[in-house]
Amino acid sequence: MTDIAIALLVIVVAGVIVLATGVMRTVWIIPQARARNVERLGRYHRTLEPGISFVVPFVDRVKALIDLREQVVSFKKQPVITEDNVVVHIDTVLFFQVTDPRAADYEIVNYIKAIEQLTATTLRNVIGTLDLEATLTSRDRINTALRGVLDDASGKWGIRVTRVEIKAIEPPPSIKDAMEKQMRAEREKRAAILTAEGARASKILTAEGEKQSAILKAEGGKRAAILEAEGQSKAIETVFGAIHAADPDPKLLAYQYLQTLPKLAEGQGSTFWVIPSEVTTALQAVSQAFGGSLDEAKSALEKAAGKPESTDPQQLPQPDGPFELTPGAKHNGQEDPADRT
Repeated sequence: MTDIAIALLVIVVAGVIVLATGVMRTVWIIPQARARNVERLGRYHRTLEPGISFVVPFVDRVKALIDLREQVVSFKKQPVITEDNVVVHIDTVLFFQVTDPRAADYEIVNYIKAIEQLTATTLRNVIGTLDLEATLTSRDRINTALRGVLDDASGKWGIRVTRVEIKAIEPPPSIKDAMEKQMRAEREKRAAILTAEGARASKILTAEGEKQSAILKAEGGKRAAILEAEGQSKAIETVFGAIHAADPDPKLLAYQYLQTLPKLAEGQGSTFWVIPSEVTTALQAVSQAFGGSLDEAKSALEKAAGKPESTDPQQLPQPDGPFELTPGAKHNGQEDPADRT
């Protein structure tokens, strides 16, 4: 092969390479949710949208691909001092999205680093106004404050902060021990309170039960006494009615009265026995009924009572006045005019 042929071959190959490079620099295919900025002669020219695009080779320069989807960045722990001078380490997670590829490329050198530093400084300002207890229980408040500050600051960078989350808050080990002791004491206090309330409720229920039992017993005793009294009343009424219906003779009543008197002396403590004045009247009625004398009736009474016979008639009590056995009885053989009907 001659030198001319070799030179032509080199020229053809170089032309193919230049043509391929030119085509590659001219035609650009941008994926969905991506973007590229184009500089013409060193100045911003336009932004390539998703799809196929054409640029002038060797005149336009296409910059790096920019992701327009929402992104998540987890920052490392940041030491923050609370209002009560406790150093805590806080992990944050940031959700953001590029809304303006031109501003994200030309307004800030590294927007990820800038957002991280802005998050750290804002977090120190927010936590500095809260004590440890409020820091541990106010995550929503901290998230809202961080999002508001970051969204305002990153707006000119073409970035929209959609969400900020506190991943973890770690207090010092000594504070952790104190918090654990406090939590344990609080739980023991709650357990003691619950136990005391349970014992109190148990005693109240027991007292209520005893009260109801006593009330029911008292009501039962009351009802039993009422029923017993009603039974006795009915029994007395029945006996009284039977006696009146039978119309007993006064002599029979006097005899029954005398039969009851010895029972009064049957008790062990009956060492002294007082004979009522009605006994003499009853004896007179019985003696007259059986045709005997008063002295004989007295002797019979003393024998029935277990007492020695009395020889002196003056020792027996005398009746205070005339004794009327029943309405309509005769005194000394005469009828009371007041009983005539």
